[in-house]
Amino acid sequence: MRTMGQLGNDLYTGKTSFPFVGRRRLWFVIATVLVIGSILVPFVKGVEFSIEFTGGSKFTVSGVDGIDQSIATDTLESLVPDAEVKVTTVGDDSIQVETDQLSDDQTQAVRSALAEAYGVSEDEVTASFIGPTWGADVTRQSLWGLAIFLALTFLILALYFRTWKMSAAAIIGLIDVLVITIGVYALAGIAISPAAVIGFLTVLAYSLYDTTVVFDKIRENTRADGENSGRTFGESVNLAVNQTLVRSINTTVVAVLPTGAILFIGAVWLGAQTLTDISLSIFVGTIVAAYSTLFVAAPLYSLFREGEKGIRSRDERARQTRAKAEIPA
Repeated sequence: MRTMGQLGNDLYTGKTSFPFVGRRRLWFVIATVLVIGSILVPFVKGVEFSIEFTGGSKFTVSGVDGIDQSIATDTLESLVPDAEVKVTTVGDDSIQVETDQLSDDQTQAVRSALAEAYGVSEDEVTASFIGPTWGADVTRQSLWGLAIFLALTFLILALYFRTWKMSAAAIIGLIDVLVITIGVYALAGIAISPAAVIGFLTVLAYSLYDTTVVFDKIRENTRADGENSGRTFGESVNLAVNQTLVRSINTTVVAVLPTGAILFIGAVWLGAQTLTDISLSIFVGTIVAAYSTLFVAAPLYSLFREGEKGIRSRDERARQTRAKAEIPA
């Protein structure tokens, strides 16, 4: 069995090659199915947004002896029967309750009832509320942040690589990462919070880094091969992706392991919702980003360029040279 070092050497020299470009139609079909599925999930199951986006009242009961969520649910339903209630555990001895925005009298009544139901003093029950205006501001700023990030990314990549086609392929890859990650969030039934949005932007930055490294190698290969290359443009792109494959895998594993550890500690051990939100988005997004760079962005860039007159002429010369030398394509 080959070691990782041997595999990396074989991939770099072209002795071993995975058909990222050659079988791009299959990868595009798979990517399309994943994106469509991720878009449909919110329509079927719905997307939950945290109280920071929707607005409402939040109660935290600390120092409880037993974490029974049904007690909080029954208490809220008896006082505000028409309100939507979401109850979660925080650590080993705390309960968090989120509901619609309540009046001051309702808030005080709920505090007293929760304290009595869980057998703690009212001082152990904290109450806060977030107005709908603040939630709308958070939503608007998040969308503006995403739009500005994508616009700057497109511009900077176009200037760096000297071609808008490489920039467009990278942006489509980023959108692919974002849509699938949000789809996983919706499928898991986890509310999207500001911490999750931070995680999404972090993932986009990682995906951009991974794509830039691969694209830089693609540019190096396609330039070095020149007009009289024995490889077609698509083959040069495929070689570049294979040459960076081991690096992409190693980088992804190094990023996923600590993020997975934080996710486990936050969700299972500490019950910290903020840690869970940000680590889940980064954990899922990092894996999707590695897949998107290799199977979507790079093959898509090859597709964008292969229709150019100069590229078609170069590919035809490469095929004619092979035919004359009786080298199979």
